[in-house]
Amino acid sequence: MRSDSIPITICQERKKDPIEMFQSGQLVKICAPMVRYSNFMFHRLAFRTLVRKYSCDLCYTPMIVAADFVRSVKARDSEFTTNQGDCPLIVQFAANDARLLSDAAQIVCPYASGIDINCGCPQRWAMAEGYGACLINKPELIRDMVKQVRNQVENPRFSVSIKIRIHDDLTRTIDLCQKAEATGVSWITVHGRTIEERHQPVHYDAIKMIKESVSIPVVANGDIRSLKEAENVWQMSGTDGVMVARGLLANPAMFAGYEETPLKCIWDWVDIALELGTPFMCFHQHLMYMMEKITSRQEKRIFNALSSTSAVLEYLTDNYGI
Repeated sequence: MRSDSIPITICQERKKDPIEMFQSGQLVKICAPMVRYSNFMFHRLAFRTLVRKYSCDLCYTPMIVAADFVRSVKARDSEFTTNQGDCPLIVQFAANDARLLSDAAQIVCPYASGIDINCGCPQRWAMAEGYGACLINKPELIRDMVKQVRNQVENPRFSVSIKIRIHDDLTRTIDLCQKAEATGVSWITVHGRTIEERHQPVHYDAIKMIKESVSIPVVANGDIRSLKEAENVWQMSGTDGVMVARGLLANPAMFAGYEETPLKCIWDWVDIALELGTPFMCFHQHLMYMMEKITSRQEKRIFNALSSTSAVLEYLTDNYGI
């Protein structure tokens, strides 16, 4: 775990408290954990820094396995990097053990606004380990984990949230959310699909019903690709915020109202990535996503084959004046 000499209370002292954001009545724009892309180191510090420049209010880390994080210094150093400007920040953990989760929460507490328990990841490996979406069928375990974190972390402003998928029988999801609220969960993010659904339409009507069944903040998640779509989902569902993953990968300036990635955003990514020492694979992969809509098939073929930072910089300079 690396930080730039962060004072212990840096996030606690900031005015941008997530709970206060949700209480403002304004759309809270959130960058998702994006677990499936973490092999390319997506959404680490550099990408969070970029989206914050373009009206993103709150960022999550990629999903981190709590057990590994607690037991391994190497895991902490590779999985969690932050700095003084990286706030408000939510650290998302995969966990199935209350003690290990609370230990992980204590480690990140000085550097984050809160933690989130991943109860929505449908990937087979996560489900097999007892993480992710299988937890929506284990409300007692969620209760135990939330309570343990609440008892162990002394800061009362430290949030504990959950991110879930929905059941085929929505009454089960509503019951889960009401139990989570009673346990002390700060807010709930709902991906409006079941565990089995991948590319089917998002059930925004289900998210609306969940929001109407609880009094804590609810965040809508799933297939939001523009600021206009985010505002429509927010108003339609009555939620307190929206969380976006792939839409921000393709256009990190989405929340600022851009329909496609502006050249200024590409320039900013180059500056940020180089300043923070972003590995080439991550640096290049992000640019491939950002430039998807503004490059021809032939240009993509050339750009995607580049194999060094210097080659990428030369290409951008020659073709876009960057």
